[in-house]
Amino acid sequence: MNMKFKLTVSCSFLLGPLFLSVLFTASQAHAAPKIEQWQTSNGVKTLFVAAPELAMLDIAITFDAGSGRDADLNGLSQLTHRLLNTGSGALDADAIAEQFEDVGAQYGSSVNLDRSSIALRSLTDAALLKPALKIFIDVITKPSFPEKDFLRLKNQALIAIKDSEQRPADMASRAFYKSIYGSHPYANPALGFKETIELISLDDVKNFHQQYLVATNALITIVGGIDVGQAKKIAEQVAVNLVQGAKPETLAQPQSSKEVADIYIPYPSQQAHVYLGQLGIQRGHPDYFTLYVGNQILGGGGFTSRLVKEVRVKRGLSYSVYSYYFPLQQPGPFTLGLQTRNDQAHQAAEVSLETIKNFVSEGPTAEELASAKNNITGGFPLRIDSNRDILGYLSLIGYYDLPLDYLETFADKISAVTEDEIRIAFSKHLQPKNLVKIIVGGPESGANQNRQEGGEQ
Repeated sequence: MNMKFKLTVSCSFLLGPLFLSVLFTASQAHAAPKIEQWQTSNGVKTLFVAAPELAMLDIAITFDAGSGRDADLNGLSQLTHRLLNTGSGALDADAIAEQFEDVGAQYGSSVNLDRSSIALRSLTDAALLKPALKIFIDVITKPSFPEKDFLRLKNQALIAIKDSEQRPADMASRAFYKSIYGSHPYANPALGFKETIELISLDDVKNFHQQYLVATNALITIVGGIDVGQAKKIAEQVAVNLVQGAKPETLAQPQSSKEVADIYIPYPSQQAHVYLGQLGIQRGHPDYFTLYVGNQILGGGGFTSRLVKEVRVKRGLSYSVYSYYFPLQQPGPFTLGLQTRNDQAHQAAEVSLETIKNFVSEGPTAEELASAKNNITGGFPLRIDSNRDILGYLSLIGYYDLPLDYLETFADKISAVTEDEIRIAFSKHLQPKNLVKIIVGGPESGANQNRQEGGEQ
């Protein structure tokens, strides 16, 4: 399981080729979109970007209802969101799907560690948008949670968990997050565990929906070919149908473990999966841009990164090696990952660790920094060139209370990062001696080797 994303996904946004091709014009692709913000009459924060080039609308309702809210029933948020479109009023799952299809609309939901999102894509023609919005709102606010679908999706979750438990990548990710987060909610996969899924009742699903999918806990984001007046009417229509509810308490801050995990899990796979990492930073941290640029040099820049040069190019230990910061509401992980032959796993981990040590100690060169800045700022327009991309950024900005000029000032903040700032920030936030190390793959004898190596450190 790729914890950067696979932990986050519940039901994919059901996007077809036509919709994936919806792009802003060339002039807009190189300029940050203008973001409008307001609150509905019942206090739901709304962010909107006008995209008049095509008669299409994207809307997402984001809730502070990610898997971090599962409590002791891991998998509850994902199961709840998967059940939303299985029934509403007299409509069953097939009827709901047919109604969306009849008006050319697409529905989807997703769940990550912090938040959930329920999305609609529709044409803006009133004859199509009006019924699409109605069924969309009904699905969110009036789900019937049919028992047969509840049992079916529970069984699907159990099958997915059983399959996940046999995949070394997922085994490594689970061990990695558990080692970093311990008893914190971020330690647990959104999919849940066999034991917790079996415990979930239909009442648990209904209670989760009533507690978290409420107006006080919601954010509305809209991108499309409408004006601000129309957007306000749509946001109001969605918001007033939500139960007011209450805002949940902020998740507790995770604590760094006092013991450094050095875990080897034997598995009869052809390749070993290796993770190194530790607690990183939360979203909105003042060092974010500095760490982002620095990590581009360390392991986020593909073939130009130091890790690729040291692990792949110089030693041929892995086809791919990467690192990234994944900021969340509370500190997310810093993660380094790679795959390699079983007999090279420990060597690849040691080379990666040494590369991190050198980078933290020395910082980047002027040439590396210039290249990283050019790569990031040059590629940024492509990250905001579609309605879907913009919608994703609006949800990010709105949920984490980032400045409305976040996209507008992104390139300037990247360009302002200095070599000294990177060295200082990495020295403060990344301690190589405290990195968790997880290796999954190889024979039982590898465990003895790991214990010996751990004892010598």
